[in-house]
Amino acid sequence: MRDIMGMMKQAKEMQAKMAAMQEEISALEAEGQAGGGLVTVKLSGKGALTALTIDPSLFKEDDIEVIEDLIIAAHNEAKMKVEAIMAEKTQALTAGLPIPPGFKLPF
Repeated sequence: MRDIMGMMKQAKEMQAKMAAMQEEISALEAEGQAGGGLVTVKLSGKGALTALTIDPSLFKEDDIEVIEDLIIAAHNEAKMKVEAIMAEKTQALTAGLPIPPGFKLPF
């Protein structure tokens, strides 16, 4: 019985830590750049695009496709940074728990 009570206590503690971490991740912001800084994007911790900056020197008639590609590249870089931070925080939080490798928590 004590083992079950201990597990329940651990589960409640983990739930509280997960909620706090989710709030912390929501407050995160990551920046990605492409084209040597000509295009910059910022993403929230939940992956939402919050800012986009394009250097005016890119605006020429035939460069639309290049600009679009740079925006996608900058967005992907910022998203990878957010995911890396989330993975790091999740790993620190779940240290010692028997969670299978590659298992993603729901956030």
